[in-house]
Amino acid sequence: MDSGLTARALAAAAGWHESKSSRLENGKTPPSNEDIRVWTRICHAEDQAADLIATARGIEGMYVEWRRLESAGLKRVQESVLPLFERTRWFRFYQSQVIPGLLQTQDYTRAILHTVVALRDVPDDVEDAASARMSRQRVLHTGGRRFSFLIEEWVLRSVIGSPATMVNQLGHLLGMTATPSLSLGVIPMGVVRGNAWPSESFSMYDGKRVSCELVSASLTVTQPSEIAEYARTFTELAGIAVYGAPARKLITSAIDALG
Repeated sequence: MDSGLTARALAAAAGWHESKSSRLENGKTPPSNEDIRVWTRICHAEDQAADLIATARGIEGMYVEWRRLESAGLKRVQESVLPLFERTRWFRFYQSQVIPGLLQTQDYTRAILHTVVALRDVPDDVEDAASARMSRQRVLHTGGRRFSFLIEEWVLRSVIGSPATMVNQLGHLLGMTATPSLSLGVIPMGVVRGNAWPSESFSMYDGKRVSCELVSASLTVTQPSEIAEYARTFTELAGIAVYGAPARKLITSAIDALG
């Protein structure tokens, strides 16, 4: 549409049968990588080819409703991401809602999953699912991986499960700050945000994939330009976080507030 070409003109320029242009344009036939390259070259939009190819490859899994993912139980959801974790070498997590899964205690995980069961009416296999998440945490100590975590301070102040569960979770978080491969930043409440606005929680796996948990669905981003936007956002948020002793002081303060 932007190039002003008709489907017939595009087909002629590409050497395709006119019906192929029509099938591609109307989504009846998925395009190959080469189809996308030819299409964008003819339309003088070659700078969009990489994003469009990534979209075409991942379109089935870009937006998946939780009711579809969780219909076979929560344990399967936890296990399904293990291959992704095992092949990733650089993890970046930003959490504005809960403690990141790789840093959770089993009781904290149970409390979250019990809420999922109650709200989304899914099979109750919480114990098995929590154990699967705990097993996944072994990636923290194997394979020469790097982990960068950013947490909003109010996550430390939100009581999940019970005060006792939260105290244990925060104590565990304090201990995890000593892990050599792990960087933990806490964004203090009251800090001047500048360009680092709070956003949806997201996870970055190397520079190849971003995952976001929405209320109703899981969102997967693979387009290079969109991944770059999340990388910039992570960098901005990291710039206003505190680390080391100041971060531990915020965690300890949250523990003290629980009495």
